[in-house]
Amino acid sequence: MIGALIAGPAAHGQQSGSTVGVETERCFATYLQSLRPKARVQGVSDATFDRAIAGLTFNPRVAALDRGNMPTAADAPIPDFEPYRRRHIDDRKIARGRAVYQANRALLTGIERDTGVPEEIMVAIFGHETNYGTITGDFDLLRSLATLAYEGRRRALFEPELIAVMVMMERGIPRERLVGSYAGAFGYPQFLPSVYLRDARDADGDGLAAIWSSQPDALASIANYFVRAGWRKGEPWGVAVRVPANLDRAALAGRTVPPRCKRVFERHSRWLTMREWQALGIAPVSGSWPDSNIMATLLEPDGPGRTAYLLTGNYRAILDYNCSNFYALSVGLLADEVRH
Repeated sequence: MIGALIAGPAAHGQQSGSTVGVETERCFATYLQSLRPKARVQGVSDATFDRAIAGLTFNPRVAALDRGNMPTAADAPIPDFEPYRRRHIDDRKIARGRAVYQANRALLTGIERDTGVPEEIMVAIFGHETNYGTITGDFDLLRSLATLAYEGRRRALFEPELIAVMVMMERGIPRERLVGSYAGAFGYPQFLPSVYLRDARDADGDGLAAIWSSQPDALASIANYFVRAGWRKGEPWGVAVRVPANLDRAALAGRTVPPRCKRVFERHSRWLTMREWQALGIAPVSGSWPDSNIMATLLEPDGPGRTAYLLTGNYRAILDYNCSNFYALSVGLLADEVRH
């Protein structure tokens, strides 16, 4: 998750990469020891802290992967969405999603009733993040996060996550379960450690929120994440629409400067009600209109003349999970396919 900040689990392995110098390892060990007071404040005992850092070495492979994950230049062209959609919503992913959906219906129905988060949205996140649990990463979380925190480029992000892993250990999470992507996301939903501590839920009743092995726990945890992100019960994520050629897009341009993910949100129009969009000649590609009072923005990811989308506040909740229009659109479209 959090794809604007970190990469997903595709980059596997514990290759050491180039040889690390003695001085680097000495400074690395000194840096780790400096974190002890911060860990204590978070409730980590000295015994757990010592166990967490025991044997940790700097991982140059992780540092290199992080340096390769630089933000896209502000003036870089944005590709069309359609090729991305075809790669990420294929027949196999849809079929597997439907199988997960059917296998967990009793659980999913209860979670949706309690949280308002649609069953298919939980399944679609599960599918997009780790291909339904088949690709979760095999980097040691402690070593990776320690490397990224020490390296310093994004210490403000990774140092708290390193301490959060120690808190997980303090609470009894087995050390051998602490594996995931090179940048610290783990389990079926690819939660960062701090997100696990905040949002993970035990749905199968075994006393542990095992998002790395339990589909019920993972799905319930995803729903809990969306509750915190502000999911609105009964509101769709969006609707695919046709836009008339004469629509005055300049008059509909967004009027606010987004505080984050500028390239994501600047592509959205200003907010109008579904009724107002309908009055402008916009029509659903299929099906009927949602409630006419629901607010939505317009996004044309492939430009004028192609399929466009009216996107609600719940789409923004998906963006909270991963601030990428392509990601959020694919989650919504996969969810629609899963429920059919």
